[in-house]
Amino acid sequence: MNDSLAKIRRAAARHGLNLVAAIPADRYDRAVAPALRVDALAAAETGVPARARSVVVVGNGGGDFWRAFSEFAERNPGWRDRANPLDDYTREVIERDVAPAARESGARCRTVYPFVHGGATLNFIELAKLAGLGGPSIIGVVVHPVYGPWIAFRAALIVDLELDLPGAALGFDPCPGCVPRSCVATCPVGAVAFPAGWDIPKCLTHRVEVEGDCAPRCHARAGCVLGPAQRYPDDELAYHQRRALAAMRPWYDAHIRPRS
Repeated sequence: MNDSLAKIRRAAARHGLNLVAAIPADRYDRAVAPALRVDALAAAETGVPARARSVVVVGNGGGDFWRAFSEFAERNPGWRDRANPLDDYTREVIERDVAPAARESGARCRTVYPFVHGGATLNFIELAKLAGLGGPSIIGVVVHPVYGPWIAFRAALIVDLELDLPGAALGFDPCPGCVPRSCVATCPVGAVAFPAGWDIPKCLTHRVEVEGDCAPRCHARAGCVLGPAQRYPDDELAYHQRRALAAMRPWYDAHIRPRS
């Protein structure tokens, strides 16, 4: 079944999706809450293989995915004006090229996306760790030995094939042994600490109340010693920061904003 994963990797790589790994579905299911298991997804939705054996995680490291998206958007005027242009591009290439590559081997395949809300889904952070595509960090994102914090997980393919080919970051846990911990010093509000990790309320308060300070990038993420050469392009950083801030505002208003 290595050929099946190789086909998926080739199809994904054409679009800058250069992180692909696979693990048995039951290994993932044992590690997460019942509502986030593959078997729960199969029970809740049609199209999920009744005998889902494996999960293939598809992600990106570095700027290749953004560059592929930018080239696609240039060829398709108006694409950037969509409400969620990057997510729509993800769905476009996964459904058009990547999922069909899995089906070429005769597999039944169901795609799941981290950016689709309101239904049964998967825990993509735990899935990525188990699949060896990232390890924990104190800055609130998973990190990779080569790409550092400049990674994202864009889709999962649930297939009825036996696949067990995790990536190079299996067991990766760099923060306890990191000497400089420059991410701590670069955060302008002290929202990152070791071993406590990411102080979400402190970060959100600063992001919302001092909006311009972190608008171009997350300073702690940019300060990580892992993968500095793989940092996202500036326009991608700004894109993600704008969207993160938009998501933070409602939570800040509901849980943090001082009441008169």
